[in-house]
Amino acid sequence: MSGIEIAPQPASPPRYGAVAQALHWLTAVLVLIAFILGPGGNEQRVYSAAHAVDRPIHETIGLCVFALVLARLAWRRIARPPQLPPMHAALRLLARTFHAALYVLLLGVPLTAIFGAWLEGHPLTLVGGLEIAPWIAESHAVGTKVASIHQLLGDVLIWLAGFHAAAAMIHHFVLRDGVLRAMLPSRAGRAR
Repeated sequence: MSGIEIAPQPASPPRYGAVAQALHWLTAVLVLIAFILGPGGNEQRVYSAAHAVDRPIHETIGLCVFALVLARLAWRRIARPPQLPPMHAALRLLARTFHAALYVLLLGVPLTAIFGAWLEGHPLTLVGGLEIAPWIAESHAVGTKVASIHQLLGDVLIWLAGFHAAAAMIHHFVLRDGVLRAMLPSRAGRAR
């Protein structure tokens, strides 16, 4: 031996910590609510008087999701996630790719909403009447395209979230490998 000691890597925890779990589940609930309350459709529909109540809620929740995802990514730098159970290399790659896609969408959906609204010349309207005026110059045609991309990405996000939930159920009920229990609160994670 050369006399140089290499510090051992800390072992992965058996489950996600309370902060990671809270960020995960709060994000999941808010994404679902935002999708349900999303006015959808063309600009005239989205900014119509019929959506004067649900649009600010949708936009506020979208900003909260964006902030939660940034917090979750920062938290992952501090608190290591549990190690994946043994699985085929292709499945491991699929799981990692799938999680990366979810993170990209969780950031991309709110960003396309913000830039789409601003490019169309609309402020972000939040709960309580707070408005965030556009920070960029209006380019209505580009804004309309970005808003369409927002709707498409929102739909893709919901589909991927559904597949993510289905995969968690398969891990729990078919593979019985503890993947779902690692993201459940401690008491629920112990229950069978």
